[in-house]
Amino acid sequence: MTKPYNDFSTWIRGKFPFKVQKISIDAGFSCPNRDGNLSTGGCTFCDNRTFNPSYCDRKKSIATQLEEGKAFFARKYPEMKYLAYFQAYTNTYASVESLRRMHNEALGIMDVVGIVIGTRPDCISDEILHYLDELNHKTFVLVEYGVESANDCTLKRINRGHTFECSRHAIQETHKRGILTGAHIILGLPGEDEEEILRQAPIISALDIDILKIHQLQIIQGTHLAKEYLEKPFHVYSIDEYIQLIAKYIQRLRKDLVLDRFVSQSPTELLIAPKWGLKNYEFTNLLDNYLSRKHIYQGMLYKPL
Repeated sequence: MTKPYNDFSTWIRGKFPFKVQKISIDAGFSCPNRDGNLSTGGCTFCDNRTFNPSYCDRKKSIATQLEEGKAFFARKYPEMKYLAYFQAYTNTYASVESLRRMHNEALGIMDVVGIVIGTRPDCISDEILHYLDELNHKTFVLVEYGVESANDCTLKRINRGHTFECSRHAIQETHKRGILTGAHIILGLPGEDEEEILRQAPIISALDIDILKIHQLQIIQGTHLAKEYLEKPFHVYSIDEYIQLIAKYIQRLRKDLVLDRFVSQSPTELLIAPKWGLKNYEFTNLLDNYLSRKHIYQGMLYKPL
């Protein structure tokens, strides 16, 4: 069934003649917002334990993590191929030589057919982009930037450590080299109400991105944001509120933008709020049904800046 938005699953099927699955890797990277280069506190919302599946462990080699990830997925899809997803922390925060070694190790694993790199827009350089351009001519490469918000006041409040202009520049430089480029944003950050969130939709659309990942703000135990929330609670979205927000948001996105996801699911034992009790696919089914009932589709209210 055709979805009322440009979904990632359909898009990625057009890129490969076989099923592909991302396997998350913790390659032992740090983050300039944690190691003292920018800050030691990190982003106020961040706890990387919420990202990593059980096979994703920096004490293990990249090859071991990939093999264990393959074993996890192969039970269901024995013919599956894989994308090595360098996800935890900042995955361009190293020398080109180190990146080349890591990527070669990943691509040396049977059935790994590409690389996905999650990073920060302030951790990219011309030298790294030149290397990624070379890699892109040899295999599938997707670079995902954590943008989080198009509002500099919000970025400062969450201790992001970079501006929106920094994101725009990194994305532009990556995209112009022909490298697939993605962005990640969070809806519901403190200080951003629905009006501000919807104001940003065409701004995000104007970026040179191929793919957009969206998820709801989650309050995770042990983060600075959790301390803020417990001391002075701010609004977090219920399921129904968030579905309505997403519906309004995607109407204001350009039609060709690929939407990878709408929610993230953190471990129950770490999550303070919102506690929806839904799997990602269950949320997506609710959203799809809502969009169908309301005859809403991506781009229907999009106005280029």
